[in-house]
Amino acid sequence: MKTSVRNNYEGTIMSVRHGMVNDEVEILLNGCDMRITSIVSSTSSKSMGLATGKQVVAIIDEELVILVSDHCGVKFASNNNFQGTVLTIKESGVVTEVNLLLKGGKPITAIVATEAVRDMDIKTGDTVTALIKATMVFLGIKE
Repeated sequence: MKTSVRNNYEGTIMSVRHGMVNDEVEILLNGCDMRITSIVSSTSSKSMGLATGKQVVAIIDEELVILVSDHCGVKFASNNNFQGTVLTIKESGVVTEVNLLLKGGKPITAIVATEAVRDMDIKTGDTVTALIKATMVFLGIKE
């Protein structure tokens, strides 16, 4: 599979919680013990046949990853909170690419405002948290 997004993770559906409008899908990523949650419309869930044990691909756009360097005792209402180590920082004008290695062993890329990276004083080797809203985790299945 080729996409314009680098954050692609294959995994197995561990659970599907059905709602009136949306379904919450919990995925165990292949090769590690990391779990990621996606919220998809019930219509999409049904048409894709999402069910426990099914193989899926979770896709997360780099621009939808929020980085937090200091929680200051704040808890976030995000199912997907992943701590990681900054591997590389590539500044490119108004935006900067930040590559992390998550504690579960998976890489993730975030594209954030250069000014934010400077304000947060993020450096290679720092520990930061990647927040991803569950509605921003797109799911794909092989047909």
